[in-house]
Amino acid sequence: MGEGVLAVPFGQRVPFAARDAGFFCEEVPAESIALAAGTPTFVYSASAIRERYHRLTSALKDCPVRVHYSMKANGNRAVITLLRELGSGIDVVSGGELAKALRAGFGAHDIVQGGVGKTATELREAVQVGVKLINVESLEELVLLNAIAGEMGAVASVGLRVNPEVTVTNPHAYIATGAKGHKFGIPHVSALAVARDAIAMQHVNLCALDMHVGSQLSTMEPYRDGLNRLKELTLQVRSAGATIKYIDIGGGLPVVYQAGDAEPDLAGYADLVGKVIRELGVELIVEPGRFFVGASGVLVTRVLYRKESGGKQYVIVDAGMNDLLRPSHYDSYHQIDAVKPSGKRVTADVVGPVCETGDFLALDREVDDVQPGDLVVLHGAGAYGYVMSSNYNARPRAAEVMVEGHRFAVVTARESYDDMMRLEHEDPNWRDA
Repeated sequence: MGEGVLAVPFGQRVPFAARDAGFFCEEVPAESIALAAGTPTFVYSASAIRERYHRLTSALKDCPVRVHYSMKANGNRAVITLLRELGSGIDVVSGGELAKALRAGFGAHDIVQGGVGKTATELREAVQVGVKLINVESLEELVLLNAIAGEMGAVASVGLRVNPEVTVTNPHAYIATGAKGHKFGIPHVSALAVARDAIAMQHVNLCALDMHVGSQLSTMEPYRDGLNRLKELTLQVRSAGATIKYIDIGGGLPVVYQAGDAEPDLAGYADLVGKVIRELGVELIVEPGRFFVGASGVLVTRVLYRKESGGKQYVIVDAGMNDLLRPSHYDSYHQIDAVKPSGKRVTADVVGPVCETGDFLALDREVDDVQPGDLVVLHGAGAYGYVMSSNYNARPRAAEVMVEGHRFAVVTARESYDDMMRLEHEDPNWRDA
């Protein structure tokens, strides 16, 4: 039996709810947002993000810890600014994310850089900024980083991302990262040798060990197993001469997508993690992403058409797989609510306008018997929604809105056709090879 999960009624802590007057995002009617911003639109609750941040930091209050929000989950400027104001650092996995973090006001000491395939340019940018930590994922990357830091006359603070090679159970194989054979991290069997190489280098300072076992973890066993392996490795690396100041355990805390899903037992998580951290006398780094923003966002979309084909009902909406890729890519579930329910139900495929059979938001789902012009809301769209969206079929990307109490603001404008074509050259400059 797995342990460490605590069921919480679906939606209990998420301020998106149906009322007699319609569907509300905090105290703002979804219909008002749709009228102001158009559809499809991602809507984020500032209060939900704030509440989840306080839940996690309160659970870890007895542990020396710094939260570094995993920006890849949702890089919206308003979202990351809110988290910075709450006291969070940030975890970035590309040069673009580093640039966005700096522009949002994060200092060098607030930034951890990860990523399995960092380019020389990205490493150089991180060294120049002087980020708190660069988590390297291979000996080859470590050698390159040492050379770059040497050219710049710097010493880079480094963590080794170790693949703990633990058994991981996730809803989908694509979000498991800590099992043997995954592309992420340094194989556990090689980690001590790579650490010794790092200790011998002049332009890196090995001060951290890092792991990330995956996302949407339903039990605490992967954390326990991974931490035990990381603890043993820390002692070995210290004996080899390194001063390990940080243990980075990544993210992975689950969020609720549908009834029956469970929120994590944060008290149990804190007890498990805190014990190891206090024994080692290090600072804990945690990198939650989905946990903060997943259930803190919804996607508002409008019904375009109803259609029957081959005995099957279709609800065609104006949001497609280019807006929310998760159902198609991960076979993920998002609860769907009508903004103004009719009281009638129908089993239908909820699909978008993209020219792909794989363009769907739900298959064979019992939903409200919505009609053209009606608004519907997809829950749990705050993580890996807008950040994974694209211009496929030359569709402009959606708007993003932040809500707080009775107020809301468009925080990312909807793309225009001109925005999509801005970088195209009408008269390219041809060159001879």
